[in-house]
Amino acid sequence: MIHDPELHATLVRGLGLFGPLVALVALGVWRTPSRRETAAMIVSGAWVLLTLLPLNLVALRVGWWTFHADGGVWLGMPVDLVVAWVLLWGPLPALLLRVLPVPLLTALLVWADILLMPLAAPVVDLSRLWLVGEFAGAVVCLIPALLLAYWTREGQLVHARVWVQAGLAFGLMVALPLFVLGAVPSGPTVFAGAQVVVLAGLPGLAAAREFARVGAGTPLPYDPPVHLVTSGPYAYLRNPMQTSMIAVYLALAALLGEPALLLLALSALIYGAGFADWHEDGQLRAAFGRRWTDYRSAVRPWLPRWRPWPGRTPGVLHVAADCAMCRGLGAWIMARSPVALDLRPAAEHPEVLYRVTYETPDGARWSGVSAVARALEHLHLGWALVGWALDVPGVRHFAQVCADVFGAGPRPSRAPRTPVAQGSTRERA
Repeated sequence: MIHDPELHATLVRGLGLFGPLVALVALGVWRTPSRRETAAMIVSGAWVLLTLLPLNLVALRVGWWTFHADGGVWLGMPVDLVVAWVLLWGPLPALLLRVLPVPLLTALLVWADILLMPLAAPVVDLSRLWLVGEFAGAVVCLIPALLLAYWTREGQLVHARVWVQAGLAFGLMVALPLFVLGAVPSGPTVFAGAQVVVLAGLPGLAAAREFARVGAGTPLPYDPPVHLVTSGPYAYLRNPMQTSMIAVYLALAALLGEPALLLLALSALIYGAGFADWHEDGQLRAAFGRRWTDYRSAVRPWLPRWRPWPGRTPGVLHVAADCAMCRGLGAWIMARSPVALDLRPAAEHPEVLYRVTYETPDGARWSGVSAVARALEHLHLGWALVGWALDVPGVRHFAQVCADVFGAGPRPSRAPRTPVAQGSTRERA
């Protein structure tokens, strides 16, 4: 038994940090992580980090546990133990999914945490209700991280994963820096700040959704789209997500008067124009060849086009001829000379369509308000922004309800039948 409290605390913090780290390195050396495993490690670690920090702040406030440490402490939390916890519940189990199923791995990690937490004394002082905090951590941090790692590893639920990645990107790159800098908006600036973030981030969010919808992938470099995406914001700009993030930083810097956000904007620009551009260009050139080089030469990385690139993924808008409102919408769109968009009668479609429908050559389909939003992308950047905003969940659903109320509800579109002569009918009778 170690009787020196300082030495004991040093051993607890050292073993707590290097134990999960050594295990993670050993698993990586045993078998080099695949691209999907690397993506799973990143997203699960990001989830744990963004949920573990508020969990510990709540734990300190309600008294589930407290920390007693000298040096390396932030907001009452030892940074090394937080990092160890992130590794133990994020990247490490993402690799352990090679050999263990999610339910068993969850049970083992919770059991290990219950055993290790009391051994962390005197650095970690547990109260009688600490198991409540342990349960909350498992529900909020561990289980979602494991599920996210599993879905990423298996390539499942790509649309849900894109939304999660968007939330993680906002948390890590916007919310966390603002919290660290103490520049969190308050009072009247909260509403203004929210509007700024939404407007500046709209093209980036639409681009992330385009990766999932059209490319069957995510913005994460280790989990990229399998198809070249030239529609949505990518018809106007090569780097919509990076541009949106820089715009968010600049807008918040002006709104909050925080110079450090300008440095973050500069860092994002240097990263995007330097390493990211070089790395992505090599990958995309190898994957898509001439299609990528043609796109790269026509679409700028930072300054958007006003009209979409003519070589973008084409679309077809099917409009019902027996619906006056639909015909008017189709005529309004075609009067504005859309790029790479064809208008066709819904009755000519091989299937019965019930709403305005937008399709691409690869079979992707949108209907109702979503179809209108897609069609607006073919006009110019201004209408494209309207379309991206209109297609945001919640906004889209509300707009669809309003459209149905005013007469654009679902109705079958069928091709007109050829009249049959009465004599012919008698002959068949």
